[in-house]
Amino acid sequence: MHDALSIERFGVFAYTVSMTEIVSSFLTRHHFSVNPADYNIISLLRDDMNAKLGGDMTRWQDMTHTWLLPPANPPKNECVIVIDAGGTNFRSCLVSFDADGVPSISDFKKGVMPGVAKELSKAEFFDAIADNIDYLKNKADRIGFCFSYSMTITKDGDGIPNSFSKEVKAREVVGVPVGATLCAVLEKRGWNKIRHIALLNDTVAALLAGAAGNGGKSYSSYIGFILGTGMNGAYIQPALNGENAQIVVCENGKFGSFDRSDFDVSLDKKSQHPGEYELEKCCSGGYLGPLGLEALHAVAEDGIVSADCAAALRNLHELSLIELDGFLHAHAEKNAAKEKASVIGSCCTDEKDAQVLFEVLDALVERCAGYAASILAACAEQSGAGKDEPICMLCNGTTFFKTYRLQERIEDYLSSYLAPQKIRYEIVSKEDDITIGTATAGLV
Repeated sequence: MHDALSIERFGVFAYTVSMTEIVSSFLTRHHFSVNPADYNIISLLRDDMNAKLGGDMTRWQDMTHTWLLPPANPPKNECVIVIDAGGTNFRSCLVSFDADGVPSISDFKKGVMPGVAKELSKAEFFDAIADNIDYLKNKADRIGFCFSYSMTITKDGDGIPNSFSKEVKAREVVGVPVGATLCAVLEKRGWNKIRHIALLNDTVAALLAGAAGNGGKSYSSYIGFILGTGMNGAYIQPALNGENAQIVVCENGKFGSFDRSDFDVSLDKKSQHPGEYELEKCCSGGYLGPLGLEALHAVAEDGIVSADCAAALRNLHELSLIELDGFLHAHAEKNAAKEKASVIGSCCTDEKDAQVLFEVLDALVERCAGYAASILAACAEQSGAGKDEPICMLCNGTTFFKTYRLQERIEDYLSSYLAPQKIRYEIVSKEDDITIGTATAGLV
């Protein structure tokens, strides 16, 4: 929540201080903190992370060991098959690294993830994957497999699914080593022996992409961060408890040891998995729209907008992040036509209604920025790096890059968190990052 001076700084002028105070009072009444200092949850995250690393399985965040580090040198003169399976999409391609380590992508193909249309047996599931990649037969003898579902990584780089999300129906595959099983199926189909297959998720792929081909830049460590439909982080954990340094995936979205607003609690109760992924429900693109809807319904009930606006808000039954973001951009840009054409703007009877709704929804984005920066800062602190050379933070996700003023606010919070500790970092993005990172894993 911004005070009057902050609103002017962000290019939006308050009609009166009292309007800002009304919105601030509304948010406070619903246990939504308007104090940016409360968005710093770094110590809470780190306590939870370290306890889980120490073996306390009652803690919130999963800390998945990958037994993997970025390669000391970028791959050169190598080819690798890349598979990217997540959500409802199944993608595959060939990645070739030339003599200078520059990657190129060819033979790209996109299809539907096996198990989406109907329940598949173990045999049917792996046959479907083999069918999808048979066109790449013997074009490489290594595979990088980005498998964005909950899994345990084994020391040889294989992945064993713990569960699938609701889109994929393949119960017989839970507990099965995906890499070894797929390789056996491919060899039965006449493929040459696969020398290595590496399973990883998109957060690890992002981290590895950050470590690949940086044009001579030197970094002290690497972080991968996804803020899209979901939310996740990965960093390089120094040697601990007798285990070597390695990339650790943090299921940061599962964290729940922080204060939640009435909006958060209401959304959680209506979600498919109440009591789970509580931080993700405050931040990720899959939840920010529905969270905004909960806040707008509370606005209607509290009477801080006109009666007609309140009635229109009560009739809103769905809200996506795209719709929420479109309204924020239109209002900030003073584009009256675009604002009125938006789902939220059409509920407003005058500019005062629109200003109230803007401030309420903008507060959700502001808090998201503080929490996201806390995750990045916690990963940076865990790495112990950034003192002499910066940490490379490769960030990925449309929510991170497209949501109204979110990226710059994350950067502002992150600077305030890490600058006092003199931890240096650089936020980067790369084209085809998940593909390149996955290819790199297949060659490590």
